[in-house]
Amino acid sequence: MPKRTDIKKILVIGSGPIVIGQAAEFDYSGTQALKALKKEGYELVIINSNPATIMTDPEFADRTYIEPLELEFVEKVIKKERPDALLTTLGGQTALNLASQLYECGILQKYSVELIGARYESIKKAEDRDEFRKSMGKIGLEVPKSFFVDSEEKIKQAFDIIGVPAVIRPSFTLGGTGGSIAWTEEDFFEKLKFALFISPKRSAIVEEYLDGWKEFELEVMRDKNDNFSVVCTIENFDPMGVHTGDSITVAPAQTLTDKEFQAMRDAAKRIMAEIGVDTGGSNIQFAIHPKTGRMVVIEMNPRVSRSSALASKATGFPIAKIASLLAVGYTLDEIPNFITQKTPASFEPTIDYVVVKIPRFDFEKFPEVDPYLGTQMKSIGEVMAIGRNFREALLKAISSLEKEPSFPKPIQMEDFELEKYLKPHPLRIFAIFEFLRRGKSPEWLSKETRIDIWFINQMKKIIDIENKIKSFKVIQDLPDEVFFEAKSSGFSDEHIGFLFGIGEDDVRAERRKRKILPVFKCVDTCAGEFEAYTPYYYSTYDYENESLRTQRKKGVILGAGPNRIGQGIEFDYSATHACFALRELGYETIMINSNPETVSTDYDTSDKLYFEPITYERVVEILLHEKPDMVFVSFGGQTPLKFAKKIRDEGFHIAGTSPESIDIAEDRGKFRELLDNLGIKQPPSDVAFSKEEALEKAKNLGYPVLVRPSYVLGGRAMAIVNSHDELEYYIEEAIKAEPGQPVLIDKFLEGAIELDVDLVSDGKDILFGGVLRHIEPAGIHSGDSANILPPYGLSKSIKGDVVDISYTIARWLEVVGPMNLQLAIQDGTVYVLEANPR
Repeated sequence: MPKRTDIKKILVIGSGPIVIGQAAEFDYSGTQALKALKKEGYELVIINSNPATIMTDPEFADRTYIEPLELEFVEKVIKKERPDALLTTLGGQTALNLASQLYECGILQKYSVELIGARYESIKKAEDRDEFRKSMGKIGLEVPKSFFVDSEEKIKQAFDIIGVPAVIRPSFTLGGTGGSIAWTEEDFFEKLKFALFISPKRSAIVEEYLDGWKEFELEVMRDKNDNFSVVCTIENFDPMGVHTGDSITVAPAQTLTDKEFQAMRDAAKRIMAEIGVDTGGSNIQFAIHPKTGRMVVIEMNPRVSRSSALASKATGFPIAKIASLLAVGYTLDEIPNFITQKTPASFEPTIDYVVVKIPRFDFEKFPEVDPYLGTQMKSIGEVMAIGRNFREALLKAISSLEKEPSFPKPIQMEDFELEKYLKPHPLRIFAIFEFLRRGKSPEWLSKETRIDIWFINQMKKIIDIENKIKSFKVIQDLPDEVFFEAKSSGFSDEHIGFLFGIGEDDVRAERRKRKILPVFKCVDTCAGEFEAYTPYYYSTYDYENESLRTQRKKGVILGAGPNRIGQGIEFDYSATHACFALRELGYETIMINSNPETVSTDYDTSDKLYFEPITYERVVEILLHEKPDMVFVSFGGQTPLKFAKKIRDEGFHIAGTSPESIDIAEDRGKFRELLDNLGIKQPPSDVAFSKEEALEKAKNLGYPVLVRPSYVLGGRAMAIVNSHDELEYYIEEAIKAEPGQPVLIDKFLEGAIELDVDLVSDGKDILFGGVLRHIEPAGIHSGDSANILPPYGLSKSIKGDVVDISYTIARWLEVVGPMNLQLAIQDGTVYVLEANPR
C-alpha cells in the first residue's frame, strides 16, 4: 500500500540531554528517520532541548524548536504548528513518556494530532509493568513470577509473595533507573520505596530473581499487514541481573539452539500483535534457563532503543529509517533494502561475522560510586567490533574502549582478591582471563560467574594462543601459522609485543616483512548473496579483500570512538559535518569509528565506513589500503591527536593544523614556553615529570594549585589542590593519566571569570564562532559549568584583549581548522589557561 496522504505535517520529539541510558543513539535514529520522511515529502517539525545533535540542524526539519521537553512547551509548539501526527518512537523513553502525557491530558485530542509509530494503548501495555504482565498471560507466555505495587501499602504484601532475592523495576523509567536487586528484607523495603518515588507513575513491579538465567534480545519489526521480521538476535554475555546496557553483548546469539530461537521468534510475533505495534520496530527481552530451556519474557520497548542502534550497525539494516516509513503507511515488502537495492525490507538480514559490544565505564571519575553492576545502568558509552569469530571481535572491542588495559594483561593480585571481580563488574572479563591464565578450569569459572561455558572456552583459546606465543623466545622464531592464528583471533600488535617484551612497532615491522596483513570484509545484510551499494567494512585476517580502492580524491576522517565523560556527542557532530562538507567538495569520504550509537557510523553518512578501533595499528592499515589525499584528526576528540605525528611519518598528509602545532598546544610545557615567548599572560606555573618534582614546585608556587596532565580530555586527572598532602595523592593520578608526559602545575586563580573561545582559522584570518562566559568562577570544568552566550559584563578593553590573544595564538600555531581557547580574567587581566586545536 502507498504512504498515507492524509498526513502532511509530522511533529518529532527528541530525547533531550544525554543521560545514562539515553545517549547519542537517539540522535542517530532521529536523524535517519528525518531524512527518510523528508524524502517522502512530509513537512517536519522537531522539538528537542539538546543543541549538540545532528537532528536539530536546520536542514533536517522544516522547523526546529530548541525548547525544554515539558508538557507546557510541547503544547505551545503543537498549538502553533498544528501537526497532523506525532511520531513517538524516536526520542527514547523521554519522548514516549511525553507522548503519553499529551494523550492523557487531552492535548493531542484537542488539536487533532494522531500518534503514529506507537499508539497510546500500545505504549501503556508495554511500559506499564502490570499491564504488560497481564498481556503476556493473555497470549499464554510466561513472565517471571511478579507482584505489581502502586502504593506503599502493598510493599509488605509484595515481600510476602515474592520474597528475596527479588528484582525491582519501576514503571516508565529509562536505563533501569531506580531498578535494583534486593537481597535482604531491609533492602527490599528500602529499594521498593525508592522505586515508587522514581517512577513517573509511582508504580513498580517486583519479580523473582532469575539467578544464572541467560538473557537474549530480539530486534523485530511489524507492519500493518502483519508482516513480521526479526532483524537481529543479541545475546548477553552476562547472565540475568546485569542491565543489558552494562553487559557485553554478542550478535548473532551464539548459544541459542534453533528450537529455542524458533520459540522465541514465535513469541515475539505474538507479543507484537498483542501489544499492538503494527507500524514499527520493538526490542523484546527474553530469559532462558540454561538447563531446562524454560523461557520467560522480561520486557519490551515499543520504540527504537540503544539496542536498535546496535542491531542496525551490526546488520546494516537501518531500523529507524524503516520504522519511520512503516509509521506513515508503507509495508515491509514495499520498502527496499537500501544497501542491496534488490531485496525488500521484509528480507531478514543474514550475517557471516560476529559482533561484540562492550560498554565503557568511567568510575575513575567518580571513585565513591559502587562499581558493581546490577539492573540499573551505569555505563556512559559503548563500542562495537566486528570479527570473523567471537575471539577476534572480543579483543578488537576491548582495544576500542581506549582505556587501560587495552588487551587482557596479567593482573598482580592474590586469588582471594581477584575473586571479588568475578561478580558483575567492569573488570570481570579481565579477571576471567587471569584465572584462565592461572589454570582455573572453564567449568569452575562458569559456575562462579553463571556465564555460559561456550564464552569462557573461547576466552581460554585466547590464553592458549598467548601460551603458544610465549613458548618462543623472540618474535623472529614465531611460526607464520601461529602469528596468523593470533592476528585472526584479534591479537593486536601491542598485545603480541607485550608477550615478547618488545614495542608494537617492532611487531608491525616483523608482520609486514612476512606479508601478514589484514583484509577488509563488507557488511551487506545478506552474507554476500547480493552486491552492496552502500557498504561498510571491518578488518580481519583472512584471504579475500572486499574493499575496492577507487581512484577518486579522498579524505579520511577519524571519529571519536566511545562516548565518555568529557567526550560525547559533540565530537560526532563535528566529524559528521566534516564528512558532509568534504563530500560537497567532491571528495570520496571515508569514516573510521567504533561507536554504534552515532550518526557518523550510519551507512550513508560517508562513502565508505570502516567500523574499527581508533588505534594507530587499525587506522594506519586502512590508510595504507586506501591511500587518501588527506587525513583529518581534529574532529574526533583527543584520541586521533595522539598519533597525528605517526600518521604523518607514515607519509600521509594531515589536513589542517600540523602535528607539530598540535603537540605544542597539547604538551603543557611546550605551550607554556610559547606563551612566555609571545608575552601572553598565564597563571604562574611550572612543569613536573615526577612526584618529588611536583611537590617542590607546588611549594614554590604556593597553594592552591591546579594540577593538569598533558594530552587528556574532559579534565581527566585534573584537580585543584590545597595542600601538600592532597598533592601527594593527586600527582600520582596525574602522572598515571599520561605516563611520560609533563604535568603542569598552575597557581590557581581564585574567583576569576572563565571564558571559552571557539574559533576557526585558515592559517591567516580567524572567524569567532562564539565566546561563552561561565556562570561559575574558574575552577569548575567548562563541561560542568553553566555558560551564557554572548558573554556579559566584559569591558571593551577585555574584549579587545580576548581578540588579540586569540588571533596571536592561532597565527603562531598556524591553526587551520577549529581551535578552542580557555581564558581566565582576574583583576582586569586576561590569562590563557589552555588551547585545544580541535
